[in-house]
Amino acid sequence: MMIGGSRMKRTGMLLALIVLLGVAAGCGNKPAAAPPENGTNVEIQGSGAQNIDSTQNLDSENDSPEDKEIKDTKEDVDSTRKQTIEVYLTDNDLMELKQVSREIEVSSEHSKYESAFKALQTAEDGMLSLWENVALSSVNYSEADGQLLLDVELPAASRLGAGGEALAIEALKQTMFQFEEVKQIELTVDGEQVESLMGHADLEHPMTR
Repeated sequence: MMIGGSRMKRTGMLLALIVLLGVAAGCGNKPAAAPPENGTNVEIQGSGAQNIDSTQNLDSENDSPEDKEIKDTKEDVDSTRKQTIEVYLTDNDLMELKQVSREIEVSSEHSKYESAFKALQTAEDGMLSLWENVALSSVNYSEADGQLLLDVELPAASRLGAGGEALAIEALKQTMFQFEEVKQIELTVDGEQVESLMGHADLEHPMTR
């Protein structure tokens, strides 16, 4: 009986040892916890954004001179705006002023005052421009006092008689004073104040509304 009991005791111990080894092995093979899904998504998105930015920068750097010129031209066109104004011409006999609507373009390179003067210089069928042959040298506007400074050159072909000179001055005033911010006009010839524009009538310095 003692021999049989001893064998049973050893058998039980072996079974217990096998069970313990099996549990230990199971614990060792337990899978690691998966990283949070949100963290993974954020990392992927961040990487994608960097790749997109890098691609865009690369494309910009690789633009050819022709592509850059096209982009610059498009920006210039987008920054140009149109405006309808009134200019004043005269009849063929230089007897009176006639009002004409014109569309002008205003941009960073050409102010509305410069564009308005150019429109004033353009004749129309049956009407004459009194400023057609006058050369505009510079245009400057001062917000401080609302003064528009126009400097011109007067070739021989631009000079008119007394009636034409008076109409020319009035046409300029009515054209420029339609802009509410213009309170006065200082008109100079070759950078100098002159007593008379064309030698027939006194010229005010400045001309006011």
